[in-house]
Amino acid sequence: MRTLLITGPGGSGRTTLAAATALHAARHGTRTLVLSADRTDTLGAALGTGTGAAPVEAAPGLTAWRPDAARRFREDLTAFQERAASALDLLGASRLDPEELTPLPGAEELALLRALRDAATAQAGTYDLVVVDLPPAPQALALLGLPPELRRYLRRLLPPERQAARALRPVLGRLAGVPMPAERLYETAARWDVELAAVESVVEDRATTVRLVAEPGPAGTDAVRTALTGFALRGLRVDGLVANRVLPASCDDTWSAALAAQQSKALQEWRDLPGIPGERSGVHEVAHLGGDPRGAGDLTALAVPGAGEAPSPVEWPLADRLADDGVLVWHIPLPGAVREELDLVRRGDELVVTAGSFRRIVPLPSALRRCAVDGAALREGELRIRFAPDPGLWPRER
Repeated sequence: MRTLLITGPGGSGRTTLAAATALHAARHGTRTLVLSADRTDTLGAALGTGTGAAPVEAAPGLTAWRPDAARRFREDLTAFQERAASALDLLGASRLDPEELTPLPGAEELALLRALRDAATAQAGTYDLVVVDLPPAPQALALLGLPPELRRYLRRLLPPERQAARALRPVLGRLAGVPMPAERLYETAARWDVELAAVESVVEDRATTVRLVAEPGPAGTDAVRTALTGFALRGLRVDGLVANRVLPASCDDTWSAALAAQQSKALQEWRDLPGIPGERSGVHEVAHLGGDPRGAGDLTALAVPGAGEAPSPVEWPLADRLADDGVLVWHIPLPGAVREELDLVRRGDELVVTAGSFRRIVPLPSALRRCAVDGAALREGELRIRFAPDPGLWPRER
């Protein structure tokens, strides 16, 4: 199954292009699912078919689904109260009724991740392509980075190796005279870890890519540069950049001509941006229709690129320069990164990499865990980190 994640700046028309891309694929014989997390049915407005908690057939071969975040939130919190009943009773806490629960910010995005997981696992084999209408790029990056971060937190707070002490918990409970919820706590953590791992595997799959949508112009250019850096840091592949609402090169009135000239300048800059595969072919122009596209007829008129094949995975190669310079060099592609906004922190067997407003904690390859950071440099859109072997940890030569 191929997964196509579509995002971009807010107001760039990403939902409309997600719908158009899904419809294009379905009309070419690809069994397609399009997902959205918006509270308002912007996806249904674009498709001309209402969408909601139950998947609906929006066109032959095309299913549209907008998960009900409110229902899932109520179900999850109610189930949590049942699992933590002993602890809540001990504290004298009052239970919350499902009818009074209102989803917290971010519930829609979490429901979207679950739907993506279900499409890849429970509904495996049903679809050939899943098109995901993600939130705007900054929120999308935070959302896609959530599963590995939460799994890391769980491993730190509830290390699996400590579960060996389970046999002592009934004894401790009798001695303390209070219920011991640790067993359920570990069971819940294990279940969460499995669910998060399933989402993480879909996002990191070789067939999963990101497609950026933006309007050509100064603001769009800044947003695209920032997004390319963020997705590169997360190791996610960008398969193309769609320039939406492009005006004709020849316009009659002065105002439109000036805007078309600004768009043309931005498009030229986009074609030279690093981090987009296929060089010039990686930028696709979608013409302005003169109004908001609504329904299958308008979506068909949008010249969106097909899903195609996933580009090559993002590689972080490790160069062995021990013989020449006595170091190993880790190459991390960071197109658009600014030297002054980069920061590196070594923390045990992990490296904390910060690029502007984005941060990622990555485990070091086994060879680098026996080394010390010897320096770093940003060259040609690539962060190159030098590691020198630690004499106390590095194997001795015979």
